[in-house]
Amino acid sequence: MAGGMPGEKARSFRPSVRRLLGLLARRRLSLLVVVACTVGSVVLTAISPRILGHATDIIFAGVIGAQLPSGITKAQAVQGLRERGQGTFADLVASTDLTPGVGVDFTALGRTLTIVLALYVVSSILAWAMGLLLNVTVQQTVRELRADVEDKIHRLPLSYFDRTPRGELLSRVTNDIDNLAQSMQQTITQLLNSVLTVIAVLVVMVVISPLLSLIALATVPLAVLATALVAKRSKPHFLAQWKNTGRLNAQVEEAFTGHEVIALFGRRDEVQERFDERNETLYAASWKAQFISGIIMPAIMFLGNLNYVAIAVVGGLRVASGSLSLGEVQAFVQYSRQFTQPLTQIGSMFNLMQSGVASAERIFDILDEEVETPDPLKPATPPSDGRGAVTFADVDFRYRDDQPLITQLSLAARPGNMVAIVGPTGAGKTTVVNLLMRFYDIHSGSIELDGVETRSMTRADLRSRTGMVLQDSWLFGGTIWDNIAYGDPTASREAVLEAARAAHVDGLVATLPDGYDTVIDEEGGGVSAGEKQLITIARAFLARPQLLILDEATSSVDTRTELLIQKAMVALRADRTSFVIAHRLSTVRDADLILVMESGRIVEQGTHDELLDARGAYHRLYTSQFTGPVDDVDAVAAGR
Repeated sequence: MAGGMPGEKARSFRPSVRRLLGLLARRRLSLLVVVACTVGSVVLTAISPRILGHATDIIFAGVIGAQLPSGITKAQAVQGLRERGQGTFADLVASTDLTPGVGVDFTALGRTLTIVLALYVVSSILAWAMGLLLNVTVQQTVRELRADVEDKIHRLPLSYFDRTPRGELLSRVTNDIDNLAQSMQQTITQLLNSVLTVIAVLVVMVVISPLLSLIALATVPLAVLATALVAKRSKPHFLAQWKNTGRLNAQVEEAFTGHEVIALFGRRDEVQERFDERNETLYAASWKAQFISGIIMPAIMFLGNLNYVAIAVVGGLRVASGSLSLGEVQAFVQYSRQFTQPLTQIGSMFNLMQSGVASAERIFDILDEEVETPDPLKPATPPSDGRGAVTFADVDFRYRDDQPLITQLSLAARPGNMVAIVGPTGAGKTTVVNLLMRFYDIHSGSIELDGVETRSMTRADLRSRTGMVLQDSWLFGGTIWDNIAYGDPTASREAVLEAARAAHVDGLVATLPDGYDTVIDEEGGGVSAGEKQLITIARAFLARPQLLILDEATSSVDTRTELLIQKAMVALRADRTSFVIAHRLSTVRDADLILVMESGRIVEQGTHDELLDARGAYHRLYTSQFTGPVDDVDAVAAGR
């Protein structure tokens, strides 16, 4: 989409909110206590101005009473004022609870103020308890949501990770969940408190003066209309903001991972330009989202100020006419502020609400992804003495329905055999391994391990019988010892040392000052590519699998290291079935069976000598590697 806008429309606000509330509803008891504390705090806060207005009446009555002569009744004072032509003042005195000649009753005033102070203290304690309990509830909910996402990620098929940039996924798991937690923490408290405050204050306002209450309510429809109009226009920009945040994270993660390649080919300016472009797109989406949603609060404040002026004017006239006391008008002015302030708060936090819902939708996208097909309820188990016999029978597979990749693939690997799979790039070699490991499920045909169909086994059982050494060796942050022991956490110290010696890691360790306790980072810093590969082979050796899969395990190392790796793999392959994917045909000369694949089919199979004598596809591959440069690549590829 132009300008970095998302290619999908923002979804409805309500379903996502209902789903979030459903997550919170898991802790109903905590929420009920939160609501009870909030109701108590709001009610006490709502009645306090009414009582404080009574204190104002006490002061006002004392001031007016002190101006009247003592020794007469209030009725006599009112009559005297009317006789002197002071009718307005007489109406005011008549509506005021006073005693002529008596000043301010400081005892009653002190008692009233003490009650107000106590109400505010108790209200604050309840508000503190509500905030604390709600914070615990929200954080526990987010913790469960984060655990649900983590669990879901482990159940997603490999195809999801193939089509989703790693930085985008990391952004959803970290940034979006953190943003959702912050939004829930800041908005739920205010929203609950604001709604209850509006209700409580409105009730008290109607009791004091229905007329002034109607004036206060006149601005509410305008505020709701303004909020709805602004929210409708800001929601797509919040979705774009977090979508572009994920894209930018993917860009940064990719650039940091491949910074050596970027520097080597002099593409820093291009990467910087692409970063600036996506950063600018994120800025534009964020600016629009915040600017548009930020209009809500000033608009509601403007309406509230108009409301305040109207109430002050009408209230003053009512006091002058004796319809209301000064304390009642003073209390109503406070209530009008308390009434409009929650509406302003709702408007001000609406951008947070929309930002949180936009992040929630991205998180729910992960939770709604289709998971791997479930394992059978009654899984089959290969015999305990199985040695890793593998059979492919008429296997068909395609990544996309309209693009067949592997068709009618059949092969048999006997226990203890080394099966090599060779062929040009894109022939389907690694796909065969992915199907064997059930990273992808086949569309038709069958794959059997020791006579048991792999789809009738659990994935965990199948993969526990398999060891893999990939072209891109993977090490995690930790010591060399930890990385080797990862193959079998229950292995004894002697078993780990034996695996290290078999993989020729002990020679590497002897050159390091900290030995096996040498710490390496996630990228394997401190050791070379070949040394990392030896460590991964030691890891596979320790696991002692029935099946061994070597996917281009020596393609990126030097000749000396390749010889060490081949020597280690010979020991590793002993007494187990192994599948070796290789471009270097020198590594598969001693294979028991070589499969030559082209376009998802096995076009030849046999031993090294048999395939050379056949002078077919394998002969062409071998010739291209060992008989010097090829002048006509197209001719070789076409078999001429």
